[in-house]
Amino acid sequence: MTSHAFRYDRRFSPLLRLWGVNVARASVVVDDGEGELAVLFGPWGLRTSLGNIESAEQSGPFKWFRSVGIRLSLADKGITFGTAADRGVCMVLRSPASVTFRGRPLKLRHPNITVTVEDPHALVAAVSAV
Repeated sequence: MTSHAFRYDRRFSPLLRLWGVNVARASVVVDDGEGELAVLFGPWGLRTSLGNIESAEQSGPFKWFRSVGIRLSLADKGITFGTAADRGVCMVLRSPASVTFRGRPLKLRHPNITVTVEDPHALVAAVSAV
């Protein structure tokens, strides 16, 4: 099991606090034993099997207003969990996954996930090793 910390751009800390996101409540966990990817982002979360990840690649830079906080892409319904705008990882899913809010699933399902982790290369390697 590996935990991947989000990369924090301090300029966005006040905005992230409004979303309920801080260093202690945001991470991406790859659990090889359970075969699961889990994203924790304040009160939001997302879980999917590692086998559901079709591809993962480093991405960025992004426009800050499209990458900081929890963001829905109107173009493809992808979800972004972001704490910085310089780099991240985009994971395309075989089957869309739901975000949870305080443990309750939301209705909209997302075909891809973007996360702005500290070490994108390590996360890509971890989810691609399956």
